Amino acid sequence: MLFEAQYTRKKKEDRPVVAICYDFDKTLSPADMQAQGYIQSVGYNVDDFWNASNKLAADNDMDTNLAYMYKMLDEARGKFVFNRKALEDYGSRVQLFKGVEDWFGRIKKYADEKGVIVEHYIISSGLKEMIEGTSVAKSGAFERIYASSFYYDDRGEAKWPAQVINYTNKTQFLFRIEKGVLDNNDPVVNDYFPEEEIRVPFRNMVYIGDSDTDVPCMRLVNAYGGHSIGVYNAETNDKDKVFKMMYENRIKYFAPADYTENSELDKLVKTIIDRTVANEKLENFHYRNKKEYMKNTVTEVKKES
Repeated sequence: MLFEAQYTRKKKEDRPVVAICYDFDKTLSPADMQAQGYIQSVGYNVDDFWNASNKLAADNDMDTNLAYMYKMLDEARGKFVFNRKALEDYGSRVQLFKGVEDWFGRIKKYADEKGVIVEHYIISSGLKEMIEGTSVAKSGAFERIYASSFYYDDRGEAKWPAQVINYTNKTQFLFRIEKGVLDNNDPVVNDYFPEEEIRVPFRNMVYIGDSDTDVPCMRLVNAYGGHSIGVYNAETNDKDKVFKMMYENRIKYFAPADYTENSELDKLVKTIIDRTVANEKLENFHYRNKKEYMKNTVTEVKKES
């Protein structure tokens, strides 16, 4: 008997759903997650670690994310057990931008008061296990965390990449969110869905990121009427990346990565939620008119025949 996986699928809600999708490193956290304890623990300078990882990728025509995952696993050998717990422990030390801790609940509450469901998703090339170790993930902030991860043997030790996410294949997860087909291997994501059955239309998606690795997702969201936001570190005030993305029409908006209440980003996202309320009322008029038109057209065809 063939194995058949059971998948989680979400149906369209009776209220509009806004999906806010985030990169992680330098979007929710000011630095790469691996550089906030792990790299130092295996005896590397941060720049030297990434240089060695990138050289490994270049010398072997290797995906850069596979290279850093291999490098992490290899450098841990003989130093500590490289398992899920160790990675979650490193994740618990990851610093978050100001306001991130209460951002997710606060935005969901605001949306709920407006009659909108907000869901938060991570789409990251970083490590899922480390993200799961953060306080916000442990509090249940995220609907799903799509990130690179390891396969673990029966002793719990990491042995092989289970999932590798790079800047181009990030976009598949937007389609999963759109259709409510959330599991990584669920093939239904490729099925046709009528417009009225789409759970999260792209117009109701927000993508928040910081750099070129987010461009494919930003472009996709933009192309279908959604909202892309570039963020930058308010302490360094370095806007070069967001200015470049704005110039190239990759993003619609940019703001400091300050997630506190009444910050620029807070006001921007709340305005998007407010706009969604009005947009969805218009869409409901459109669907009703279209349905009546189609019904009338069928009736006229029957009369003529």
